[in-house]
Amino acid sequence: MFVWSKLSAVKWMDAWEERFAGNPNLVIEYLKGGQSIRVRVFCETEKAALAISKQFGGTVRKVSGADWNKPVAPPRPVKVRDVFLLTAETQSKAIATIQKAHPKRQIISIPPEMAFGTGDHATTSSCLRMLVDIGRERKGTDWTVADLGAGTGVLAIAARKLGAGETYACDFDPFAVAAAARNAVRNQTPDIICKEQDVLKWKPRKKGYDVVMANIFSTVLIQAWPVIAKSLAPGGDLIVSGILSSQAWDVFTAAASNGLGFTKVITKGKWVTARGGHLHDLIAAQS
Repeated sequence: MFVWSKLSAVKWMDAWEERFAGNPNLVIEYLKGGQSIRVRVFCETEKAALAISKQFGGTVRKVSGADWNKPVAPPRPVKVRDVFLLTAETQSKAIATIQKAHPKRQIISIPPEMAFGTGDHATTSSCLRMLVDIGRERKGTDWTVADLGAGTGVLAIAARKLGAGETYACDFDPFAVAAAARNAVRNQTPDIICKEQDVLKWKPRKKGYDVVMANIFSTVLIQAWPVIAKSLAPGGDLIVSGILSSQAWDVFTAAASNGLGFTKVITKGKWVTARGGHLHDLIAAQS
């Protein structure tokens, strides 16, 4: 495995995300001081990495799989509604101090690894807010969850803490799956099912899931709509993100052709997050 990397000013972060939209091996790391970022793209071959270097400059080096779990600069704590506080702290003493300072919030500990999803990115934080709303609506019921493209597992962990029952989390990247499993144990939700799975080849269970979350790139979402539609149970809630605003129309048009629609769409920077479900359920709810 090889990695291409380049230092850049933080103001260009959206541009880098757009340039590599659809590439699941993109990692953007904030550097100390918050004014600079390090952009990385992991590649299976040196040729692929050198092609990026030829276009954008930067450096190429050979890496081992362990680099996926290499710690990066910790994100700032993230508050979600009045329910959660996400922190990079992992030491029990430090977490206890945070809990004492925020007694009404549930603390979720997600250390900054290469696996995506610490809560500070616009897509993850927006998904979490929508999930909190759904959790409140479904309080007292036995609801099930599928988290597709789970990354660190933060959405699945939050779902369990909100009262979800059976929770399935999958990612195509084995290092992300391992990180999600570790985080599930770290946050006292060890019963989350963490699997290595390509969502495009996934065969969901026949009865589906009450809540399906997919925080994945637009190009993958468009291809995955048939599978996602099958995975969502009747009356189910769907949360999707990882969508660049410039690609949202294509994503939502493809969703509609698979019987899915959205009633709430949030744009944060260049990223779009949406909540919806089966079109026939949404129409019935309005009539």
